[in-house]
Amino acid sequence: MTETVLKRSLGLFPTTSIVVANMIGAGIFTTSGLILAQIHHPGWMMGLWVLGGVLALCGALSYGELGANIPKAGGEYQFLRDLYHPMLGFLSGWTSLIVGFSAPIAASAMGFSEYLFRALPAYGTWWTETAGLSSKTAGSLHSVAVIFLFAAIHYRGMKTGARVQNVLTLLKVALILGLIAAGLFSKSGDTSHFAGPAEGLREMTGWKSMGLSLMWIMFAYSGWNASTYIGGEIRNPEKTLPRSLWLGTGIVLVLYLGLNALFVYGIGPKQMEGVISIGGLAMEHLFGSRAGTLFSLLIAFALFSSLSAFLIIGPRVYYSMSRDGLFFRGVGRIHPRHQVPSNAIVLQAVLAVIMVVSGTFEQILTYMGFALGMFPLLTVLGVFRLRKRYPNGIRLRGFPAVQVLYALAGLLILGLSLMERPTESLIAIGTVLAGIPFYFHLSGSRWKVFSRRET
Repeated sequence: MTETVLKRSLGLFPTTSIVVANMIGAGIFTTSGLILAQIHHPGWMMGLWVLGGVLALCGALSYGELGANIPKAGGEYQFLRDLYHPMLGFLSGWTSLIVGFSAPIAASAMGFSEYLFRALPAYGTWWTETAGLSSKTAGSLHSVAVIFLFAAIHYRGMKTGARVQNVLTLLKVALILGLIAAGLFSKSGDTSHFAGPAEGLREMTGWKSMGLSLMWIMFAYSGWNASTYIGGEIRNPEKTLPRSLWLGTGIVLVLYLGLNALFVYGIGPKQMEGVISIGGLAMEHLFGSRAGTLFSLLIAFALFSSLSAFLIIGPRVYYSMSRDGLFFRGVGRIHPRHQVPSNAIVLQAVLAVIMVVSGTFEQILTYMGFALGMFPLLTVLGVFRLRKRYPNGIRLRGFPAVQVLYALAGLLILGLSLMERPTESLIAIGTVLAGIPFYFHLSGSRWKVFSRRET
């Protein structure tokens, strides 16, 4: 008989690996230069990375409690659907489909191409001069190829995909630790780079820039909720799921602070401003052009881990939506041999490819960051509803201070980002609202918009 449900086969190590891999991706290796171009002060930048890490830990604590009590595949989709209304769950899944996973996959693939061509300039020149392609087209072709490669890997089953994911994550963490150790113990950097202008950011434009910068940082930290998306495939989810979130987020926070210290120590704030392939530039300054080439190449391939993780968890959201009758039926199909949501994986890859060819890296980053900031606010506040709905459920520490801190900070970030980049922010809002007519069409609902789902 053909299996129609996902199997619980993942323990703490692969689950934590997916969290770490999902978090460490294009964000940390590409945003610091963009952030310094906004705020011009390394001290402020380091402080924002710390604040982002604290907020991510607050989110992980909240999602840990939610996931322990509602251990199903789908993450936010399931939480919002069960605690609020099916339409909110659908809109979070809709946003995940268009933005939440497609855009990060595209960003990781584009980051790979950026680092690859920095490491191998002659290879990039061949594509532009011999093949006659523009540098953007050549980069897009490589990004598309990488997306389809990993879609094919994860199409062949969770067992194969998890093994590839574990290896890639271990290699990526080892690379980052090597980067930090080699860079900070070298004598080629300068600690004076950490000094900045004495005056604070007093004007409103400065605060808006900080809000935009923190939104980019929260994109880099996004993924602290990754294991909630595969809750239906985790063994002993009541304990394993929250532990994977805390452990994974804590590991990433430490690594991010180390990497940013390395960037500032090796390059200096002025030279960092606006640079996307920041890791390769740092190693070039510290150890010379050959080291810059080597580490740019290594970072390019390290981004595979993040892209791979997104291709694991994203399709599980659409699978859950389809199983609930809130998405196209075929997307909920599980492959009879490979036991994965195969159609959802293909759909995810195609949407990511469309994203690659439709915008610049910074536009995708801002659009994605704003869209990803909305539904976690409601989800974190859902802990209040969870405790009322399940009075005998699993309880984690920090309530309610953790949830209030996350929600207030999230609202402030979105408001400042909307003022700083209104076009991309409004497009993100429009993307969410565009899902409403699809919800009514797919669910068959007409008037019961505010009726709560029976649980």
